[in-house]
Amino acid sequence: MKLFTHNMLTSKMIKNVKVGYPLKLNAAEVKVTPSEFRSTYVSRMLPKIDWGVLYEATQSIGHAEAIPSSISDDYEKNEDFLRKAHHALFEIEVINGEMICPETGRKFPIKDGIPNMLVNEDEVN
Repeated sequence: MKLFTHNMLTSKMIKNVKVGYPLKLNAAEVKVTPSEFRSTYVSRMLPKIDWGVLYEATQSIGHAEAIPSSISDDYEKNEDFLRKAHHALFEIEVINGEMICPETGRKFPIKDGIPNMLVNEDEVN
């Protein structure tokens, strides 16, 4: 699971969960796979990203050096920053681990890079 995906996921579908975001990330296996850098694409995606959540995710999986703690004001013109953002969002992948709902502690497994967000019928509103 790419960190871009993690940044978008929530457990709000669980009964009595108000926000369900951000999901805590525990990684048992992480892989880094280089991919083509496209600065325009990355700069257009950044406004949709919760940077604090992305930063916390990189910290929690042992990639603290991947990105700075805050988004650069000139990120659209800062290629070095865009490359770091690209790396964190699209090249770092959690292969096996789990995500945890911040409100209930419900665990969602990640296996072979695929997050399983399925819930039981009695867990939904």
